[in-house]
Amino acid sequence: MGYYWPTIVKDCSDYLRKCQPCHLYISAATDYFSKWAEVVPLKEVKKETAVDFIKSHIIYRYGVPRYIITDNGKSFYNSPMDKLCERFGFKQHNSSIYNAPANGLAEAFHKTLGNLLKKVVAKSKRELHERIEEALWAYRTTHRTPTQATTYSLVYGVEAVLPLEQQIP
Repeated sequence: MGYYWPTIVKDCSDYLRKCQPCHLYISAATDYFSKWAEVVPLKEVKKETAVDFIKSHIIYRYGVPRYIITDNGKSFYNSPMDKLCERFGFKQHNSSIYNAPANGLAEAFHKTLGNLLKKVVAKSKRELHERIEEALWAYRTTHRTPTQATTYSLVYGVEAVLPLEQQIP
């Protein structure tokens, strides 16, 4: 059995052109005290996206940090980042070049986020950018042993109302 589809190549090419580009990278920031995390999926890593991430997801939401610790990527060490630090008056430190696991908080969060995303993203990795907030919600509302609280309660001062609690009269 078979069928005839003379324009299959053109139709497939047209479909792929309409397809949203995949988010291949994730930019993440974690607060050292509360362990609150901000995460955004990125299509590419550029200096502008790193500066944008810090401005919109850290400074404009939570205020200016005293300092940030970043890896040694080119997206973090450049003139736009220097201007951002100067404009808002905070310092930038970098993690060790030869020992990435030296930044234990970042490594621990990356491992946790990876495990959460494996559970949340079902069949296709293309769902990642759509489901990342769901994974973050789970992370932020889970009780942490070191702080004896959820990261949500440390940031907002109250516990989050979970969907399951809405069903209880």
